[in-house]
Amino acid sequence: MSSETEALADLGDIEELGPVDYIVVEFPGNRMTGEGLPILVDLVDRGIIHIFDFVFIRKDEDGTVTAVELEDLGSEVDLSVFKGASSGLLDHSDIQDAAGALEPGNAAGIIVYENTWAAPFARALRRGGAQLVAAGRIPVQALLASLDALEDPPAGE
Repeated sequence: MSSETEALADLGDIEELGPVDYIVVEFPGNRMTGEGLPILVDLVDRGIIHIFDFVFIRKDEDGTVTAVELEDLGSEVDLSVFKGASSGLLDHSDIQDAAGALEPGNAAGIIVYENTWAAPFARALRRGGAQLVAAGRIPVQALLASLDALEDPPAGE
């Protein structure tokens, strides 16, 4: 079985999927506290998301990027619940692209996940012939800056 076929098999029935997203979370100085992990596990347990891939990488000061095995992250954070979360969707070029967003000396977690909460809506749209043509995310910092700008209009307005 090809790696593409294996990845598709991990996805299940493609027509039943909700939107699939990825995030890259940077940990300055390779410091991972694990504070958000219980919330991530809860999202999975409640069926809100389904994780296809969970990869950790480190970017050395010289720019070298290496994948990090979950068990090599130390005992500070228990990541065993995510062991085996690898659908094959993330390839070497995806990891290199993600690493491009990192500052040297930092680590990152890369997560590819299905928004299972949105699957019924997505299925209904597909049945009606609709298709997603654009998506995006507004970072909280940008949202806060916009709200601040509304409260404090520039002088002369």
